[in-house]
Amino acid sequence: MGLCKCPKRKVTNQFCYEHRVNVCEYCVVQNHPKCVVQSYLLWLQDSDYSPECVLCKKNLSEDECARLSCYHVFHWDCLDEYVRDFPDTTAPAGYKCPSCSESILPKQNLVSPVADALREKLSTVNWGRIGLGLPLSSEDSGKPMRKTSPKTSLEKSVSENQSAGGSSCSSEDIVVHMEENLHQRNEASATVPRRNPHGTAGEKVVLLDEDESKYRRRYGFLRLSLWLKFLQNQLSFSKRGPRGVCKAVILVIGLFCLLCVIFSFLGNAMTSDDPAFELHNDPNVRFN
Repeated sequence: MGLCKCPKRKVTNQFCYEHRVNVCEYCVVQNHPKCVVQSYLLWLQDSDYSPECVLCKKNLSEDECARLSCYHVFHWDCLDEYVRDFPDTTAPAGYKCPSCSESILPKQNLVSPVADALREKLSTVNWGRIGLGLPLSSEDSGKPMRKTSPKTSLEKSVSENQSAGGSSCSSEDIVVHMEENLHQRNEASATVPRRNPHGTAGEKVVLLDEDESKYRRRYGFLRLSLWLKFLQNQLSFSKRGPRGVCKAVILVIGLFCLLCVIFSFLGNAMTSDDPAFELHNDPNVRFN
């Protein structure tokens, strides 16, 4: 940071490499329009500079210059020609500074004397007026933007078909082949059996049954885990005396009987619908 020596006495961090003084934005526009001006910290890191235009390699003092919002300065004619070499399909945001790749167009909310001077120069050319949102001017005497006319795929295919002989015959063969494939596909699809209109309702019922059985199994496992925890607690209480031992023995016997009843019930349920266990199907058993 430094103090500018102009009557405004503004604090600034911009430094003129040629005159080696701190300069404010007003002095940059009025007294140093063609000087190399950058940050004072950059000058402390590297004080070497080139007073030439990056685009034409000529001295900046030989022609009118334009300073961008990044403080890089170029010959105005060189910068204008540089932008006009872009394709006409390039958006205004694609106009980049040749030195630092920052946007050539200043931001709309940027308020500074450097940005105002740049906007004044950009308003003299149509590509700058487009970037600033201004209407086009008929006084722009520069060379037009480079136009690009890429061929579309449709035009390319039409020209190839016109240049190649016998292409219409090949296209007809392709169409016939596609039609045959369509007929074969229709025949194959005709062999597919018709879907049952009541199939969706049946599927919903099956899904509901599966969900109910799932919750029943989960409820059964929950009850079993509770019983096991209760048994564990009773066994831990049995260590306190003979009364606890009696309770544990009775509980184990009751649990064993309960398991026997459950297994017998499951066995009867599994064999109740099995025809192999019915007496009427046994040839060795006779009924009078």
